[in-house]
Amino acid sequence: MESIARRPVRRIVTADGPDGLSLALSDAAVDDVLRDPARPGFQSTRVWATDRTPAVALTAQAVARLPGLIEPPPGGALFRIVTIPPDAVWDPHVSPEAAHAFFKAAAAGHAWCGAGSRHLYMQQSCTLEFCVVLEGELVLVLDLAEVALRAGDTVVQRGTRHAWSNRSGRPAVLAVSSHDGERTSHQPDSKLD
Repeated sequence: MESIARRPVRRIVTADGPDGLSLALSDAAVDDVLRDPARPGFQSTRVWATDRTPAVALTAQAVARLPGLIEPPPGGALFRIVTIPPDAVWDPHVSPEAAHAFFKAAAAGHAWCGAGSRHLYMQQSCTLEFCVVLEGELVLVLDLAEVALRAGDTVVQRGTRHAWSNRSGRPAVLAVSSHDGERTSHQPDSKLD
């Protein structure tokens, strides 16, 4: 079976026709891809975004004009597929300046946590993110913990400082649905279940 990481992300966009019947408006590879020159093999494909909630049916051209490639627009949401290469491929060669340049290129320079963080690509934004590992293995790096993840595992990322570390020998693929939010408290829930 072909690796998800090695093929373009296919996007099918649906719509209702004039007769009210649903149809596939488009079926093509997504060309809205952010790459990081410092991490060969890294790519974040913006599948779709909205600029408000409740969402309106934007066109693909309107989505491409929205700001932000790793954070949703204010009041909106963003869905992306991220391919994360093994850390061993890029880590020995990447400077803090190159890591910060990646976040700036994605219109999220403010999200980078800096060179003194536990991982060079540590980030934080005011978003609620629903993540699922589609392929491979990742380590979710947090300030006080590291959590090993494999295909099928999910993460609810609630605006915390985090990074995705790939310590395996092959690319990992992560689906991320990001929703604009606001920080209300730094206190952990007393019980999550």
